[in-house]
Amino acid sequence: MELDTMDFRILALLQQNGKQSYSEIARLLDVSEGTVRSRVNKMLKEDVFEFIIHTNPNKVGLNVQAIIGLETRLGKQDSIACQLQGHGSVRFIGAFSGKHDLIIQAYFKNNDELVSFVNQDLSEIEGIISVDVNVELKQYKDTFSYIDR
Repeated sequence: MELDTMDFRILALLQQNGKQSYSEIARLLDVSEGTVRSRVNKMLKEDVFEFIIHTNPNKVGLNVQAIIGLETRLGKQDSIACQLQGHGSVRFIGAFSGKHDLIIQAYFKNNDELVSFVNQDLSEIEGIISVDVNVELKQYKDTFSYIDR
């Protein structure tokens, strides 16, 4: 699917307020509600975006965020990533070039949970050579907004 200017304008408005009605978006863009609805449905069908709830981790008791770099054995990257997908505390898993083969982002209630995750959960996964744990000390930005307004 190739997006046009109207699609990007709709995305920008939804990004500002995902609860905004199609009729309100249509009014702001001077198009019909049907146009907005059909374009949104098409973009949803094509996986251009999805509606999600972005929870503030600190407000739900997840006070420790860690970015964890993993060095893996050759041929084990996919297997390790698949195993990590099942862990509830892991929010993001990505394969990267550079020092780490996989980088994960995970949230924990406290440091003890993080230590347990590293020493128990990660240590049981075959193919992990080394683990580099980085704990967030202060957050300056956290967004899922990719469209310029």
